[in-house]
Amino acid sequence: MSQQVYLPSYSIGEDVYKRVPQICSNYGKTAIVIGGEISLSKVKDKLLTAMKGTDINLLDFIWYGGNATRENIERLKNIKTVQMADMIFAVGGGKSMDTCKALADMLKKPVFTFPTIASNCAPVTALCILYGKDKVEFYDAQKPAIHCFIDTKIISNAPIKYLRAGIGDALSKQYEVCFNTRGRVLNHTNNLGVQIAKDCSERLLQYGVKALDDAQKNIVSDEFIQTVLTIIVNTGLVSVLVNLNYNSSLAHSLYLASVKIPDCKGHMHGEIVSLGVLLLLLVDKQLIQAEKVYDFNQKLDLPTSLIDVGIKDVKQIIDLILQDKYLSFAPYNITKEMIKEAIDMLEALKHKKTF
Repeated sequence: MSQQVYLPSYSIGEDVYKRVPQICSNYGKTAIVIGGEISLSKVKDKLLTAMKGTDINLLDFIWYGGNATRENIERLKNIKTVQMADMIFAVGGGKSMDTCKALADMLKKPVFTFPTIASNCAPVTALCILYGKDKVEFYDAQKPAIHCFIDTKIISNAPIKYLRAGIGDALSKQYEVCFNTRGRVLNHTNNLGVQIAKDCSERLLQYGVKALDDAQKNIVSDEFIQTVLTIIVNTGLVSVLVNLNYNSSLAHSLYLASVKIPDCKGHMHGEIVSLGVLLLLLVDKQLIQAEKVYDFNQKLDLPTSLIDVGIKDVKQIIDLILQDKYLSFAPYNITKEMIKEAIDMLEALKHKKTF
């Protein structure tokens, strides 16, 4: 049985848009630029300048719709300039990226990504998260973006909450993937992804605090670049290479559960996932690592207790967590009692008690 793996490529720096004509010209002469309203305003002049005097014509700049939903994808599919374009340029954060990737997959068009924030790995993954009423759908676009253009200056000027959330989201990759694949015999592709995953959390713990501090001063430091690359590229490659069943565990189960709780809606994906990392480590009795991540979360002002993300009903959140089908791929059965004990241990850390 044959296997196909499509890996994305990327450019990073303050002048990466200058490389767009060279990299994209083999895929067509026309492109439609789709993204968030603020994000489009950040890239428009840079992109137009980069395309001046080239063979690539930007047909239009279009708002993606504000959320990654099938309704917004259908609306975009019916826009004439979208249908005419040879390529799709996806601009912004995770929801606009996922909207554009799913759109490109449905229309069989190549997609290139231009992240303006570093809040997750959506710019280089094939997986799309689509939202409905109180539910989340995983849509596999089959191929990731062909190339990702990471403008470090634009990202360093973005609101700091996005980088903080990106660190929180990326923090989960190493712990979840290594947890779900523990004791399994893996094929080459999955094993390659696991090897990359093993470096994700450690790099964030090493560079994350300094990166966030530098970003607050709009400084593009080496620590900032290392952190952005870990959030967007390292974790994205893991998502592409590792089977979806192994990519998500308790950290993301908490997030998926939180979608159904109204009081959580003001908190970003990465914030809630970072709290889920603590629950995973405590359930798995990785106590030293849990204390390390707890201290890291405190330094970055990431959540360290359920109440920090608006969760008040412990029984409700445990019941919702256990509904996540990806928990079945854990190396052992995760029970209600295990999660309750982990929550109690989190409270012990909050009151400076050791294990």
